[in-house]
Formats: sequence, structure tokens, C-alpha cells
Amino acid sequence: MKTILAPIDFSKVSDVVVKSAINLAKAINGRVVLLHIVQPPVITSEYGAVLANIQEIVAISEKTSQKELARRVKRVEAAGIKATVAQATGAPVAGILEQARKTKAAYIVIGSHGHSALYDLLAGSTATGVIRRATCPVVVVPPPSTKKAGK
Repeated sequence: MKTILAPIDFSKVSDVVVKSAINLAKAINGRVVLLHIVQPPVITSEYGAVLANIQEIVAISEKTSQKELARRVKRVEAAGIKATVAQATGAPVAGILEQARKTKAAYIVIGSHGHSALYDLLAGSTATGVIRRATCPVVVVPPPSTKKAGK
């Protein structure tokens, strides 16, 4: 059974990523691994949060992430697809690539937040980093359209 890794960040595009992963899994008789990477806060000054607060923030984020992943995995299973969840803490690109390696992912389905090419060039993006370094095909899902029908 082929594995489809679907990294999600719980933004609006995450629902589209999950739906796309379900559709791909149905097409190839695959299973879905939903992944969330918790990013520790970045301290940019000496007045930032103390280390104990950072650990507490990460712990709260991890607990919230587990609840969100559990909610979404039910949606995948309701569609008749085998699904599991994974969670990691750290840099998103490295975490996604590591999980793809661990699960021997046949595909990665990842969302795009619709940034401009200039933004990606200057700031980089998770999707761009994964595309450049992944050893399996990457399906990039655009954000949901905000245009109203008929316009």
C-alpha cells in the first residue's frame, strides 16, 4: 500500500490538502499520514520569552495539534481510507522530509499559501523547500479560492 504524506498547518488550505490526499489515496489504493510540525517560537531580542515559557508554549501547541490531527484523521477514515497521524517539533521542511523518509512516502501532498514568487525567493516557503529536496513526487495544492461564484 502506497503512503501519501499530507503535512498540514491547520490553515484554510489544510482542508483542501486533506481532500486532495483522500482523492489520491482512493486513486492509488493508498493510505494517508497526516503530519503537523510544531514550530517553536523564535526569540529575536533579549526581552523574549524565557526558556520555561517556550517549553510551555511548545507543549500547548503539541496538545492542540494532537486534537486537530485526531479530528482530521476521522475525516480521512470516514472516506474509507486508512490513516495515521504524525507530529514533530522543529523546522517544517526538515520535519516533512524526515517523515517522508520514515514512512517511505510515495507522494507528498502539501498546501501553498499563494505567496508571490518574490516572497518565495526572499523568504522561502515550506512548499518550495519540500519540492526542491523531496525524493518522491510532490503535489502542491493551491489555497481555496476567495472569489465568489459568477465573478
